[in-house]
Amino acid sequence: MINIIGLGYIGLPTALMFAKSGIKVVGTDYNENLVNNLNNSKLPFEEEGLEELFQKALSNGIEFTTEYQKTHTYILAVPTPYVKDSKKLDPKYVIAAVNSVLDVCEKGASIIIESTISPGTVDKFIRPEIEKREFNLGTDIHLLHAPERIIPGNMIYELEHNSRTIGTDDLEIGEKIKGLYSNFSKAEIVITDIRSAEMSKVVENTYRDINIAFANELAKICRTDNMDVYEIIRIANMHPRVNMMQPGPGVGGHCISVDPWFLVGDYPDLTNLILTARKINDSMPRHVLGRIRDIMREHGIKDISKVGLYGLAYKENVDDTRESPTLQLLERMDEHLAFGVKVFDPFVKDRMVDHQFMNFEDFLNEIEILVIMVGHDHIKNNANLVINQLVLDTKNTNTFKNSYKL
Repeated sequence: MINIIGLGYIGLPTALMFAKSGIKVVGTDYNENLVNNLNNSKLPFEEEGLEELFQKALSNGIEFTTEYQKTHTYILAVPTPYVKDSKKLDPKYVIAAVNSVLDVCEKGASIIIESTISPGTVDKFIRPEIEKREFNLGTDIHLLHAPERIIPGNMIYELEHNSRTIGTDDLEIGEKIKGLYSNFSKAEIVITDIRSAEMSKVVENTYRDINIAFANELAKICRTDNMDVYEIIRIANMHPRVNMMQPGPGVGGHCISVDPWFLVGDYPDLTNLILTARKINDSMPRHVLGRIRDIMREHGIKDISKVGLYGLAYKENVDDTRESPTLQLLERMDEHLAFGVKVFDPFVKDRMVDHQFMNFEDFLNEIEILVIMVGHDHIKNNANLVINQLVLDTKNTNTFKNSYKL
């Protein structure tokens, strides 16, 4: 049996994939409401293919509880936030989960950490917890790090087809866990040491953050001199060794916008490029605010309540709002006493912010400037409804020919 700890965006799909493969799985989460909903066949978020996977897992006997199980294999997929002041990882959830496992686990158990952690986290925080409890690493407890590599909106496919890394102290145990993941993974699974596994995941997301920052900085440069950044990127990407990313209103999600800070926090004197990239991407909501101000001035609009932000999620076609650029923008507006802006997202069903609309046409009827913060398919499919508004298209959806751009 596998006990999977943490039933969020990573832990739940992972648990369902194992269960679908015929493995006995118990999913554990401290959130009683979440566990009750799962036991009543209600998923906490929408994802293509997730409902079908859920039903298959239920038919194979997956269980959900708030209790840790006595078994030999644990997968930890708990949150790993960072401390905003120091930019260092806050390991409290991982430490708590490990200690709860140690309370109940069988001798020789494997604890697999899937949560993204900064390089050295296992050595600095996890091993000492095990040693304090007088467990012997390598005999009583086996530690591994198998960082997740999936993204909301494409989770099921990526769980099966993305390569994986397993960091371990013991090659034989690593091979055993590799065989476990091979029950559903069709991609290459690499075995390495734990610190290399920790670093590789953080580096992957930092690489993307830096490249997005270049596109965002280029967008600002082009704005100052009235050039089309999208046309410039299109032409540049025709070069066989150039593959620039697209600019946007900011970087969200719990990976790209968070993981680089782990390196900045741990290596402050060595991360000049990474820190600059983070600052550029974090500055984009403020840049969008400036573009809104310019459009309002150009058209003589003085009431901020006539502005509508389309999209609360951090990326297209999902309901995940973690580190959302729209929420960052609303925070900037709040700092400047700019209250009353309208908000709509077709995927976010729960009311999260003031002046959030649940009906798209009602939303449009209340605004004069539509700011597209997320390129959901919904806005592209309903472009015909947006005929009376000025449009600031921060995602270059190419749906609105005469729209303003970043």
